[in-house]
Amino acid sequence: MPTSSPSAVRLSATAAAALSLALLLPASLAGTAHAAAPGAPPARAVADEDEDPQPPARMSEVGGKLLGSPGTQMKPKSGQKPPELPEDITARSWIVSDAESGKVLAASNAHWKLPPASTLKMLFADTVLPKFPKTKTHKVKASDLEGLGEGSSLVGVKEDQTYSVRDLWRGVFLRSGNDAVHVLAAMNGGKDKTVREMNEQAEKLRAGDTNVVSPDGYDKKGQVSSAYDLTLIARNGMQKADFREYASTARAQFPGEEKKGKKRETYEIQNTNRLLTGDIGLDPYPGIAGVKNGSTSEAGATFTGVAQRGDRVLLVTCMHPDGRQGGLEVYKETARLFDWGFKAADKVEPVGQLVAPAGIGSSGKSGDREDRGKAADRATGGSGEGGEGSGGAGFALAVTAGCLVLVAAVAYAVHRRWPIPELAKLRTLPFVHGTPPGPAGGSASVSLKDSASGSATGADSVAGSGGTDSPKSPDSPGQDGPSDSPGQDGPPGSDPVGARKPD
Repeated sequence: MPTSSPSAVRLSATAAAALSLALLLPASLAGTAHAAAPGAPPARAVADEDEDPQPPARMSEVGGKLLGSPGTQMKPKSGQKPPELPEDITARSWIVSDAESGKVLAASNAHWKLPPASTLKMLFADTVLPKFPKTKTHKVKASDLEGLGEGSSLVGVKEDQTYSVRDLWRGVFLRSGNDAVHVLAAMNGGKDKTVREMNEQAEKLRAGDTNVVSPDGYDKKGQVSSAYDLTLIARNGMQKADFREYASTARAQFPGEEKKGKKRETYEIQNTNRLLTGDIGLDPYPGIAGVKNGSTSEAGATFTGVAQRGDRVLLVTCMHPDGRQGGLEVYKETARLFDWGFKAADKVEPVGQLVAPAGIGSSGKSGDREDRGKAADRATGGSGEGGEGSGGAGFALAVTAGCLVLVAAVAYAVHRRWPIPELAKLRTLPFVHGTPPGPAGGSASVSLKDSASGSATGADSVAGSGGTDSPKSPDSPGQDGPSDSPGQDGPPGSDPVGARKPD
């Protein structure tokens, strides 16, 4: 009988041990999983050490000392008992503020620097939008679309096709289209110039937690913002009429590929802001008027929203809720914070302040008479310069201009729940959600008669109108377009909940 060498025996023993371990390991893991208590969430095989990071012990104190402290900040007024803050908020960072006064009603880790995802497109729009008239057209070159990150969300911009600036901004706001961002950045002189100007604008807004590396919000090393900064950016942006128009548009038509000898077709795009459009198990939020959502692998879900109830306008920003709760969690948590804010606003002391842009006003409050006049002029489409905000002056009036149109076109039942005083005065409202196609062109309008039946006049319908999606052209990326970053699902839309995450 042949004999084995000692080394061969040792090798065989090692192989046998490895085989035994391989066979036993799955059973061991399975036993651990089954040991969990009934109803407990499933155990995860590998713990991610970055899964539950802690906020820095010290953060920026811009806007107030309390905002630089980790944890939740809320102060009841003397003799008042405000409603309890929602206990089920999982967002790593959030802030609730009064858009007009700039008072921060409550916050949690407001200055925590986190990846912003596509909410950074608010800063892109606040920086670049005033530079080009919406009717300007641009023929897309191949170089315009270079550098798009793998898995980027796209609206369907095509090389050698011509688009208006309005088309491109709709692609940015509604579909979070990185392709549209890159084309607009190219029109603005290139990505590097645009990034530099965005950082300059952030500095002007005193958004010191923000550092821009990519104008579309795609995950890049060193690209960060905070709930506080995103709120400042949204507040400034929403004082621009065009910004409000795009942010509050629920659905619009986007140009398809132009084919020789044929009329250019369009396809419908829907806003990925689910508090504006709703989703399965999520109703549109009453009074919502924008502004922007986002999601990437590193950022998780992020969202900044503005809503009006009565005469009060609130801004809420949520960053990175627990993704295990589902793709709609960022909207659900934002809605709960809105509900709390509207109930608690008069019963809490501010824990901080949204500061005014550098050189404007003194504190970000209502400002002086000149500031209020300029803001009111911008809100009503007057001749005042629309490029800069006034630190909150006339903000409620500005948002109302966009919000009233949305409310009137959604459903009269919403108006009955919390009437906006100005709504009764505006029997016919300008339809700011785009110009409908037709031989005459021109603007459409929405009246209370239209809104009572839940319908909207014109080609572009808004959330809750009861209209059905128009057929998509073959050129349409559809509602299942890729998301902002690799390794993640697309935005939640009209598809079953859970199939996709926010854009």
